Amino acid sequence: MWIADNWNDYEVIDTSCGEKLERWGTYVLVRPDPQVIWKTKKNQNWKNINGHYHRSKKGGGEWEFFDLPQQWSIHYGKLTFQLKPFSFKHTGLFPEQAVNWEWFGEKIRRAERPVKVLNLFAYTGGATLAAAAAGAHVTHVDASKGMVTWASENARSSGLGEAPIRWIVDDCVKFVEREIRRGNTYDGIIMDPPSYGRGPKGEIWKIEDSIYDFIRLCSSLLSEKPLFFLVNSYTTGLAPAVLTYMLSTEIQAVRGGQTVSDEIGLPVSANGLVLPCGASGRWESGV
Repeated sequence: MWIADNWNDYEVIDTSCGEKLERWGTYVLVRPDPQVIWKTKKNQNWKNINGHYHRSKKGGGEWEFFDLPQQWSIHYGKLTFQLKPFSFKHTGLFPEQAVNWEWFGEKIRRAERPVKVLNLFAYTGGATLAAAAAGAHVTHVDASKGMVTWASENARSSGLGEAPIRWIVDDCVKFVEREIRRGNTYDGIIMDPPSYGRGPKGEIWKIEDSIYDFIRLCSSLLSEKPLFFLVNSYTTGLAPAVLTYMLSTEIQAVRGGQTVSDEIGLPVSANGLVLPCGASGRWESGV
């Protein structure tokens, strides 16, 4: 398992009964997590919280706030992220992805040449900022205008307001199709697709039905000397071996290099165990 264990401003304090107790900077939140099927004893820490997202049996849920600002920031190295609780339990950041930021950031720095990166389903820009901070030119694509605006705010907060980042509000599949027609290529591709979603014009995305064809489509955008291709999944049906199979058949078989996939996770302070947080598939070239 790849573990994001270099955080100072974020911590999974404990997990139990379908929930996780987390510290985001100086604020402590309780949020639901479907992976937490165990029912270990909760200590006093669970009572000293700033916010609690309650899942509804009818679907969705709502926040209960005790002492929490509308927005605050946390840091990861030189990166700064603006956080705010919003619909369906999210805060605007997936901290487990830091383990991937470290991986591709090192590859970008070691390349010692101009590197173009495409970040698809780019959300609030964690991967975009990590790639830009490592020296890459980044194209950030997300179907939500609000998420792209949020990501650009994070860039300014991180001192990357003038970094070479293209901010694109578009359906990711249609954008890739246009980039292929334009003849554009990228040295690195990152995709963090949702399990289910809709594009700005109602386009339906269901990961099990769409991900293989989309990986194949995106492979056409790789440059003559590509560095990496990263696919993230939060869908339980897409095990690491499935990600390896798709990347191996569509990219490694043509480009060489190697493919490795694994679970990603976050350390739990209370017991030294690891909370699983999905899976990632990584292809990297041999150069």
